[in-house]
Amino acid sequence: MNCIIVEDQAPAQRVLKKYIADMGSLTLKGTFSDALQALEFLKSEPVDLMFLDIHLPKISGIDFLKTLTNPPAVILTTAFSDYAVQSYELNVVDYLLKPFSFERFVKAVTKVNPSSTAHVATPVSSGLECFIKSGYEYIKINSNEVVCIQSDMDYTELLMEDGKKHLAQETLSYWEQKLRNHQFVRVHKSHLVNLAKIEKIAGNQIHLTNQHTTPIGRAYKEAFLLQFVK
Repeated sequence: MNCIIVEDQAPAQRVLKKYIADMGSLTLKGTFSDALQALEFLKSEPVDLMFLDIHLPKISGIDFLKTLTNPPAVILTTAFSDYAVQSYELNVVDYLLKPFSFERFVKAVTKVNPSSTAHVATPVSSGLECFIKSGYEYIKINSNEVVCIQSDMDYTELLMEDGKKHLAQETLSYWEQKLRNHQFVRVHKSHLVNLAKIEKIAGNQIHLTNQHTTPIGRAYKEAFLLQFVK
């Protein structure tokens, strides 16, 4: 894939150039310190991918992106997490928070073109197995089969991929802590979702694989989007 770098900081340029060279499947066509230079280049030389910093002289990366009628795939690079919502609304491929590792860089590029890396795929997690007390029974569940968890008064309700629902005595905070390393994130004061079960996001609603929709709370939206685009 042909790509360009739009970044005004020399150290960040060097890191990106090294990562691009190490990637092998990327060809760097140009490096620009401001968006206006990049714009002139793109008029005559369209590329597949652009690594775009947000804080640039003259015009910000976000404003620059809004001016493009047919932009390439964009991976934003920034030291600030404040722009996650805007980046989602602009359909960027990924949002890299500086400093980022080569592994994180590869993951972002792979979203543009899955065949761009020869890395061995990470095996799918077998999930966390545990027993929950539901009424007078103890039911064995696997976290991979849980689509979302929502609070229900003093209990929590686990919505399963097969359509079943289990009422558990544990709190939502308990599940958030227990499943934090198993792709579950808080998206609302009353809801946890399994990132692997998200089909789409429309406005402030998350559509899940069991045809269930879950709201995104305003206080959780930015942190959720940062997790979701990773």
